[in-house]
Amino acid sequence: MRQTGRWIVIDQDERVASAISNWAPRFTTNGVTVSDFQRVTSGIRRWSEWCSAWSAVGLEHEELGRRALDQGRTLSAGQHLAQAAVYFHFAKFVFVEDVAQMREAHRRAVTCLDAALPHLDPPGRKVQLPFESTALAGVLRLPPVEGPHPVVVLLSGLDSTKEELRSTEDTFLARGMATLSVDGPGQGEAEYDLPIRGDWSPVAEAILDAVHGMPELDGSRVAVWGVSLGGYYAPRVAAALGDRVKACVSLAGPWDFGACWDGLPQLTRETFEVRSRAADDAGARRIAHTLSLEGVAQQITAPLLIVFGRQDRLIPWQHAELMRDSAGGPTELLMLEDGNHGCANVAPWHRPYTADWLAARLTPR
Repeated sequence: MRQTGRWIVIDQDERVASAISNWAPRFTTNGVTVSDFQRVTSGIRRWSEWCSAWSAVGLEHEELGRRALDQGRTLSAGQHLAQAAVYFHFAKFVFVEDVAQMREAHRRAVTCLDAALPHLDPPGRKVQLPFESTALAGVLRLPPVEGPHPVVVLLSGLDSTKEELRSTEDTFLARGMATLSVDGPGQGEAEYDLPIRGDWSPVAEAILDAVHGMPELDGSRVAVWGVSLGGYYAPRVAAALGDRVKACVSLAGPWDFGACWDGLPQLTRETFEVRSRAADDAGARRIAHTLSLEGVAQQITAPLLIVFGRQDRLIPWQHAELMRDSAGGPTELLMLEDGNHGCANVAPWHRPYTADWLAARLTPR
């Protein structure tokens, strides 16, 4: 046990320390207050305590939101409930050692966001995208201007979901673009029924079909954005859809995820193994190699913006250069020298620029 300022920090196991060191900026950039992050993580000693500790604080924020709803303070209710959803999401994000506990935290994340959506500014609504024999869950939000709207499809990574994307959505909405955040195979609401897959062509077609079925959206002005593994899925969508996609952003995406395997944190490898339905670590590595842009990247003809952090400890920065050099259309690489995985620690240096870059291609003056 040791004292750090106001907080007493107890000795922590390797997985807790890894989660904190790898993802602290991501938590606080995407909705967790700094004080809550310190309060929760300083009291966690073993990884087995992670989910329950974050869920307990998520419940505090949910109660604030439910109370605001009861009192008719709907704007505050939406803010509190969306924040609670983020806390429950981070309770479960790579917590695969106790699936029952993980699923309960996930259920609460989904429930809180569903309750928040009508009260966000601008509001959102839950949508279902037919896919194969099931459906993919998404959240649609529209800017407060006359439509039909250009739309940015947001794709999460291995351990992120649509519940984590509010602050990213807001940057696009503020510039007149609608957002459609989708849980794909192996992600969020689909992770229990559909395994992670390398080929996203069928997913791309399902997303585009859904966009064309929404009269509020302009199906001729579609862009796709993805982070981490979503930074691989987004280029796969662009490759599959060709000129039906007007722009693509890959944030911290791998060229070949299997090539990163030996350098990945234990928590990341365990999570991929579970969500890919692999039998063991070796099987997970083989599946990870199917998430590759080799032989595919040249099919990306839409303008491509690659955002990457030189200090990324999960995906080597050379993957960004491989993507840049292999893409078949105009490509720009924004390499942030101090950026970590996902570049959440340097968000002001890429989020506004990314939103402006997409707006220039979807809403030209």
